[in-house]
Amino acid sequence: MYRSATAIFLSLLMVGAMQPAMAQETTDTLSKIKSSGEIVFGYRETSIPFSYIEKDQTPKGYSIDLCMRIADAVKEKIGNSELKIRFVPVSPQTRIPLLANGTIDMECGSTTNNLTRQEQVSFLPTTFITGTKLLVKADSPIKNVDDLVDHRIALPQGTTNERAIKEYIEANKLDVDILNVKDHAEGFLALESGRVDAYSTDHILLAGLLTKASQPEAFRIVGDFYSYDPYALMIRRNDAEFQLLGTKVLAGLFRSHEIEKIYQHWFQPFPNNEKVSEPPSDLLKASWQLNALP
Repeated sequence: MYRSATAIFLSLLMVGAMQPAMAQETTDTLSKIKSSGEIVFGYRETSIPFSYIEKDQTPKGYSIDLCMRIADAVKEKIGNSELKIRFVPVSPQTRIPLLANGTIDMECGSTTNNLTRQEQVSFLPTTFITGTKLLVKADSPIKNVDDLVDHRIALPQGTTNERAIKEYIEANKLDVDILNVKDHAEGFLALESGRVDAYSTDHILLAGLLTKASQPEAFRIVGDFYSYDPYALMIRRNDAEFQLLGTKVLAGLFRSHEIEKIYQHWFQPFPNNEKVSEPPSDLLKASWQLNALP
């Protein structure tokens, strides 16, 4: 009996000793923002219409608008109406490290929420749903990945699209040459210049690339969906308070149907090309309803 009580007492002491170390791993984004007087958003430069820049070099897009709504909530939460908003460009390779090390407080881009990434970061509720497809020249005989045998495809490094296409190629033992690129602009340029025969990323981002092409009719989006990609705004792990704040903001937009107006502004049609329009899918509308928490 004495030994059991002693063992329990020692165990409690060990748990108490571990608590400070565990607390150090918890990230308090709101305290960081309040102390610095600024909130830092990571943005993508060519993810039209989610997050991109044009001639004025000001980040804009669907994801940017949603992040700005969260910034308004942060101002109210910390009691600083003059809170500064700073933008930092990120790429598929840098977005997670820059978030994890505190350089940015949230990523406002076109990032897929998946379990692998959740080992390093956290996500707010889904804001868009897409999947991997191919972009080829209009006169190309390529209609799907199987047609890429003895051809070359460009893939954005560090993305779910890269993994999906490579897994399909390996599973079907296809002889396909792969060119890794750093972002969508480089991938599209490789296709446009003839360095590759196809470029692959999420279908909505391919549509966005065509809105800036000098000859959009010279290209076409082909193939089945090779992945399921639910987009979500990315935040640091172990920060329940900041996650709750962001979730409340998005749930409010879903519940009030204001998300539909924001969506329509950026997708119906795309702001930089009235010929391109993408209505919300039934799956996306269902996701909005499910995430409209009471």
